[in-house]
Amino acid sequence: MENTDLALLIPIFGILTGMVIPVAVFIWLYYEGKGKRETILEISKQLDDPSKLQELLRIFDERRKEPIDYRRNGVITIFVGIGLYLLGYLALGSILKGVGALVGVIGIGTMIAGYLYPNTGKELTDAVEEFEKE
Repeated sequence: MENTDLALLIPIFGILTGMVIPVAVFIWLYYEGKGKRETILEISKQLDDPSKLQELLRIFDERRKEPIDYRRNGVITIFVGIGLYLLGYLALGSILKGVGALVGVIGIGTMIAGYLYPNTGKELTDAVEEFEKE
């Protein structure tokens, strides 16, 4: 293979990677959820009371309804930004340093939003009680 042939293959592999990754994630999520669906089906066959089945389905849905913890996500984003900045500082140059700084600042903003907007039931109750005292 010549050098020009290899140079032509790089964009093709880049395009294929962009198509293969979403398809692979879709297949992975399908097979991950397949076991849960089969388990619910088997349990529902054994249950005589439909209210118990509704309760079981509610248990699976409760995990999705949990509020987003912006403080946790902010800390994670800050450290990703620091990592990118250090990678740019040590190896790849000023562009990656700028990207790392941007990601870090976004993380700081996300963490501040977590403190400004309480999201758990206890935090909301405490905020309301504190407001009512005033």
